[in-house]
Amino acid sequence: MEKSNKQGFYFKQYQAPNQSPFDKLFEIFKELITHTSGDFDEAIDWLRELDKEYKLTDEHYTIDDFIEDLKKKGYIKDEVKDDGTSGLGITAKTERAIRQQALDQIFGKLKRSGNGNHKTKHAGNGDEHTGEFREFHFGDSLERISLTESLRNAQINNGVDNFMLTENDLVVEDTQFKAQMSTVLMIDISHSMILYGEDRITPAKKVAMALAELITTRYPKDTLDILVFGNDAWPIAIKDLPYLKVGPFHTNTVAGLQLAMDLLRRKRNTNKQIFMITDGKPSCVRERDGSYYMNSNGLDEYIVDKCYTQAQQARKLHIPITTFMIASDPYLQKFVNKFTEANQGKAFYTGLKGLGEMIFEDYETNRKKRLK
Repeated sequence: MEKSNKQGFYFKQYQAPNQSPFDKLFEIFKELITHTSGDFDEAIDWLRELDKEYKLTDEHYTIDDFIEDLKKKGYIKDEVKDDGTSGLGITAKTERAIRQQALDQIFGKLKRSGNGNHKTKHAGNGDEHTGEFREFHFGDSLERISLTESLRNAQINNGVDNFMLTENDLVVEDTQFKAQMSTVLMIDISHSMILYGEDRITPAKKVAMALAELITTRYPKDTLDILVFGNDAWPIAIKDLPYLKVGPFHTNTVAGLQLAMDLLRRKRNTNKQIFMITDGKPSCVRERDGSYYMNSNGLDEYIVDKCYTQAQQARKLHIPITTFMIASDPYLQKFVNKFTEANQGKAFYTGLKGLGEMIFEDYETNRKKRLK
């Protein structure tokens, strides 16, 4: 009797992945340390509270055992705090683990099949083979000649008995340029990022960490600069992202844009762009004499006009600005629309959910084309 191959779906009871007690707690710890802006003691206090409620540990493996393992594995170290007391703090190894977790959480389910650097649509004397061939032209380098395809043409054109390789038989394989991108990510750290009972700064940090990890691991030729803006604007290092906090600041969008363009002017890459994550209106500018002009009531015409001027300046420098506005107020949308029109950039009106996916998609799209 012939055996028939049956195809279909097989269902079985869910089995949780087999993780060690340390690995289970470490996943939670990385999430907590992000929310506490790198404060180890606060993160452990939260972990102990979660342990009481959800029974994360037992008598065989306790939170204290977990802390000892963190030390042994190099995830935490002894340090002196700002007030002069001794304590524990996270290491660079933990910072990297947090960035990797952010990358997996935000970008993990997207574009998994893509490998290597992205390509532009321009064929020519690049460094990425396309798999397509064309006739040899004067000026093509000899190492680009496809020997196999050229010999094949010679056999077809001249036969085996009278074999002869001529210039007309030669073909070369097309290549594409690998586009390099220089990106500046602007993060609003004004006080409104933690107002109204919603933590907006932590998702923004996660997006920044994920984008940083994506670029450094997948697109090492690209550059990413990160800056924060409140009353003023200043750059921060990737390693500082877990510790980023909101301050008692207004929103000086102009200072952020000026610094972003200054950073991009130093880059040699043709493709440059600015991503701006903000939840509020511009409410502050710094005058030439060093004083601050601030107005949080509505949209101040003096301030927004300076924002429009910066948007136009970026356009002249061929730097598109993509604004991710975490707000839905109609008057703010009107401002962002006019700002985007002045720059010929893009704008997304979004909540916190899906923010990372949108930035990922936009980054991927922009890398595949030459920004004008």
